[in-house]
Amino acid sequence: MDFLSEISWVLLIGLFFLGTATFTLSTISGGGGAMMQIPILNFLIGTSQTAPVINLGAFISRPARIALFWKYINWKVFWYFVPSAMIGALIAAWWFSEVKIYWIQVIVALFLISTFFQYRFGKKSSSFPVKLWHFIPLGFFISIVGTFTGGMGPILNPFLLNIGIEKEELVATKAAQSFFLGLSQISGYAFFGLLSPALWTYGIALGLGASLGNYFGKLLLKRMTKLAFRRWV
Repeated sequence: MDFLSEISWVLLIGLFFLGTATFTLSTISGGGGAMMQIPILNFLIGTSQTAPVINLGAFISRPARIALFWKYINWKVFWYFVPSAMIGALIAAWWFSEVKIYWIQVIVALFLISTFFQYRFGKKSSSFPVKLWHFIPLGFFISIVGTFTGGMGPILNPFLLNIGIEKEELVATKAAQSFFLGLSQISGYAFFGLLSPALWTYGIALGLGASLGNYFGKLLLKRMTKLAFRRWV
């Protein structure tokens, strides 16, 4: 328990409130809580430690989000996505322990910026055709990149919107998928020695705050129209 003397309680409280704020926004915008945390944690704890802490915090928050949105989960999309995503996460955890690829974040950012124009700022309900089988390779790709960067939730949003999944159904389905993806990610991080006691503590603080943010976000989401939701996404 010596590591506790080295941990800043101010930092832990800050991580708790960071989790609450970002996951409140994440719920009403269909994801992105983890991605919002990336630049802040890069600054606070360093880029090499950011991904494990963010993914641990997100994983801890998932049961709360799943419980809040259970009845809205689209199980067809879930089963197409999860098996390949879990395999990809384990491979990426090993790869993460060997090499760091930070430029992936730039590619992800460019794709996300393009969605402003794909959906005409939320006015369009879809922008390209998507089939269920597309979620098999998509799960593998997202799990690998997300394990490296710490956040890939928003990249899935255009695909879910284009298959007709919105609002509570989108949030619920992503939460269920992300829980099993996170299970592989955290197992991989732990197995390859990427989670120190201090990082576990940071991740738990972040996750507890994010769990509270899920509740606040659900209250706000219930009042939103589909058009407003797409704009937030």
